[in-house]
Amino acid sequence: MSGVGKGIAAASIGRILISKGYAVTAIKIDPYINVDAGTMNPTEHGEVFVTEDGDETDQDVGNYERFLDQDIYSINYMTTGRVYKSVIERERNLEYGGKCVEVVPHVPEEIIRRIKAAQKHSDAEIVIVEVGGTVGEYQNMLFLEAARMLKMQNTHDVQFVLVSYLPIPSKIGEMKTKPTQYAIRTLNSAGIQPDFVICRSERALDEVRKKKIAINGNMFPDQIISAPDINSIYDVPVNFEKERLGDLILKQFGWTEKMTAVGLKDWEAMVNKNRQATKEVHIGIVGKYFNSGDFVLADSYISVIEAVKHASWANNALPRIDWLDAEAYENDESKLMELKRYDGIIVPGGFGKRGVEGKLKVVKFARENKIPYFGLCYGMQMAVIEFARNALGLIGANTTEVDEKTAHPVIHIMPDQVKNIEEGNYGATMRLGAYPCILNEQSVAFNSYDQKNISERHRHRYEFNNQYRQQFEQAGMLLSGVSPDNRLVEIVEVPNHPFFVGVQFHPEFKSRPLKGHPLFNAFIKAGLDQQDLKI
Repeated sequence: MSGVGKGIAAASIGRILISKGYAVTAIKIDPYINVDAGTMNPTEHGEVFVTEDGDETDQDVGNYERFLDQDIYSINYMTTGRVYKSVIERERNLEYGGKCVEVVPHVPEEIIRRIKAAQKHSDAEIVIVEVGGTVGEYQNMLFLEAARMLKMQNTHDVQFVLVSYLPIPSKIGEMKTKPTQYAIRTLNSAGIQPDFVICRSERALDEVRKKKIAINGNMFPDQIISAPDINSIYDVPVNFEKERLGDLILKQFGWTEKMTAVGLKDWEAMVNKNRQATKEVHIGIVGKYFNSGDFVLADSYISVIEAVKHASWANNALPRIDWLDAEAYENDESKLMELKRYDGIIVPGGFGKRGVEGKLKVVKFARENKIPYFGLCYGMQMAVIEFARNALGLIGANTTEVDEKTAHPVIHIMPDQVKNIEEGNYGATMRLGAYPCILNEQSVAFNSYDQKNISERHRHRYEFNNQYRQQFEQAGMLLSGVSPDNRLVEIVEVPNHPFFVGVQFHPEFKSRPLKGHPLFNAFIKAGLDQQDLKI
């Protein structure tokens, strides 16, 4: 089933193989017709993760970056739409030499070509390929066919890992293996025999069930890997190593651990340190991409969540995160008082009108009550609008994304984006990827990074309106980060505040578990300092 942890399993295997001295990269395959993840609804698909080179990808690419501790580029991400688009373009360019272009073999061949191109680009010795969705889905057939063909072409160089869920029905209390047995047989029907089965469940797999799955799956018991629920995804590589998964994978390849292997000592030290933290830091995240039917989808902001974790751990603290619905504050200002219980407030990225007035009330409350505030992308724009209305006295100030006729468009559309909006061209047309920024040496941002020149990833269409720069500066707002040509305001700050910073970029995309992002580290530290003042 989807959401069972394939991305974390793939990333964890990558972390393990790196620890054994091998160069590793990872590829995500999405079965959607969408050319990229940029046009997908976050409450249905989860976060859109942006790469250094500006690709809008699946959230699992973020997991790869965090676990492998390396940048993953657009060449490592493919969708059904992207693959078909390439095949059609090649056919139009006569690159098939007049052949009848068919779904098989030409589409699977394009998939294989892309896998090999990603390997060449990163010079990896091992490429981990995650196929999204589930076994047996019609939309995955071509990717499984590509996998089968790749195995036929490189018999000893390809292994298959199936991630399957073993339910424990509450009224029965017994772990059931039958769904996994059928998943293996379904995979067999595509011409693929798994080399390993990672068994996800509430509890650890016992030897009896390992043998049962092995017998029915035409495998050996040591190929059945137990993957019980745990408190932190960063424990997964450590748990896999208890099952010797890394050594077993290398053995299948006929390889051994390299002399240059560094092991998982730094990773284990990070995990153990996090377990030992006793101080708590309470963070409220105010957004609107939460509701998915009767459930809350935290994956909409997964990189923000992980960045908060990394920064909390860097400050020897445990994060306690609450989801705060922006719309709840629009009509009930008394609810704002609950914000005083938090050590810090984050307004993350987003789009559209819904929940905007609630976010603005939250920003005002955090600014006036000295609660550390961190605005990310749209959260920075909310900080600018709130300051314009309540510090500059610009009544009705807004972003033209929300109100095209506002008298004070303190946030407006980037000039080169006007044509895209008029033509309804939204896919991959924003300001995307890494851009440089120069910091004011008297700012919180500079003190956080401890350097003047930085580079961060963007995903937006709207910018700070330069016509209002002087008014903001005269009213006390510090425009602490700008583009090298001084055209774009990238960071705003409110001085004489414990921490009030808004950034036009997405620092969460560059946070790693072994080293938290400088701005998130500073934000969490400010929250803990305020916590101490309350005592």
